[in-house]
Amino acid sequence: MAQSWADLPLDRPISIDGVSADSLALLIEPLPSDAPAIVTYNALPQPRAARIVATLLTELDRVARELFPAWLPKAAHIDSAAGAGVVAVRSIALRAAQNGGQYGPFLADLAERSLLQHVDATGPFDPEVRAVGLAKAIAAAFGRTRAAILIRVGEGFSVDQQQALIVAARWLSDSGRFGIWFTGTVLQVADAMEVVRFTPPTGEALPEFNAAYIDEPPLDEIVGYPAIAGQPHPGSRAEQLLEAALAPAAWAAGREWNQSYQPHPLTNPIRLDLLWRDARLVVEIDGVEHCDPARFAADRQRDVLLQLDGYAVLRFTNQQVLMHRDLVLAQIQQFLAGRRAGTHKGAMHAGPEAVTAGAGAPAHPDGGEH
Repeated sequence: MAQSWADLPLDRPISIDGVSADSLALLIEPLPSDAPAIVTYNALPQPRAARIVATLLTELDRVARELFPAWLPKAAHIDSAAGAGVVAVRSIALRAAQNGGQYGPFLADLAERSLLQHVDATGPFDPEVRAVGLAKAIAAAFGRTRAAILIRVGEGFSVDQQQALIVAARWLSDSGRFGIWFTGTVLQVADAMEVVRFTPPTGEALPEFNAAYIDEPPLDEIVGYPAIAGQPHPGSRAEQLLEAALAPAAWAAGREWNQSYQPHPLTNPIRLDLLWRDARLVVEIDGVEHCDPARFAADRQRDVLLQLDGYAVLRFTNQQVLMHRDLVLAQIQQFLAGRRAGTHKGAMHAGPEAVTAGAGAPAHPDGGEH
């Protein structure tokens, strides 16, 4: 039985028992300190293992490029490919590879493509080289030494598709040195795979609507990954654009992206999209999955826990941030000024409806809806 993340094997594919796929999704958002870097693969029914591997390597390459420069921090100051930018980033990558046991040409190529935002993920490298290099880069982005792929298996896989998935998983484990953890539907052909019963590190019962506490990747997204504390999520265009608009604003000083928060010692930590601690203000950016009735209801209960602790919560949709960014900024600024001046007292005095903007309507500075 595994009682901590460090107990879960990383040298062979395993099937995790005792914790549902949704509960695992909750437990890795935010990423636990003793866990490897974990990416989630919403498995697709594929007839051939080679095709699964090719799809995953392409997706993992995207993840690594989105996480740049977290895995190459000395390149953080290079924000343009103009001039000597490409030469500089390749040089930094080659030095990092030499010091970190990476294959220099691959890391330099990955760094260049990340800087140039090139999507071609094939390059001149064999799949084995790419798998090892991507595993190390993704691990480094989260400050970890290893990476694991949590494979969520849904219904409807034929026996041949299940077998192809297991063969692909073994290849990724053997050739790429990824930890491979299966969750979700039990595979009928997985008799030879070790089953590990996992007891959540908190030792607590998880809420029935646990998946609604998190921003896990939608099921139509192939590969998702946790946010890095202190940064807008690299895969969220809405968060990236909002941060770009907030960065030059003096009133937005003190903001923190994707911080972990524990409402109560006996509850699991949750991740806050955007936080101003001084004003006890939380801003959440919601995708379409938050319109699901169960998710919508759970979001409100999550907000109440924050409000009972003195936090105000403003919610905006991705679409609002993308299409009406100036209005969103004005509303955050006005509400933040009120909190700092003491004129917005928060949920304890105003009630949840006065501080929470509905997922389907434009948000007001005072939290109301049109």
